[in-house]
Amino acid sequence: QEQLSQSGGGSVQTGGSLRLSCGLGSLVTGIYSAAWFRQAAGQERREWVAGIYSVSRGTAYADSVKGRFTISRDNAMTVYLQMNSLQPEDTAVYYCAARAGYLNSDMRDNPLNFPYWGQGTQVTVSS
Repeated sequence: QEQLSQSGGGSVQTGGSLRLSCGLGSLVTGIYSAAWFRQAAGQERREWVAGIYSVSRGTAYADSVKGRFTISRDNAMTVYLQMNSLQPEDTAVYYCAARAGYLNSDMRDNPLNFPYWGQGTQVTVSS
């Protein structure tokens, strides 16, 4: 898998905030879809957290993070995940992912639809 450049993460207490960054570089240009996934210890599959889409300039969130997390992008093709009001259940390794082109809403949460991935970063929330 091609690697995206990912940074951020760390350890916080319940209610704290963290920001993750992901550089898309030259792997995706023009029309693209980008997302954040997470995988908790013992989970078999990566869980979709949020997505951002260049065609609609829209965003989407999993119900578990809606209202607490914000996905955004800057003009330098860096995608961010601002995580507020963190809870222990948010503890996981977080991955950014991207692909060229648009994804239908029923395909957005499937990690198999993303060819480009970041290396993953640990987020730990303690109570």
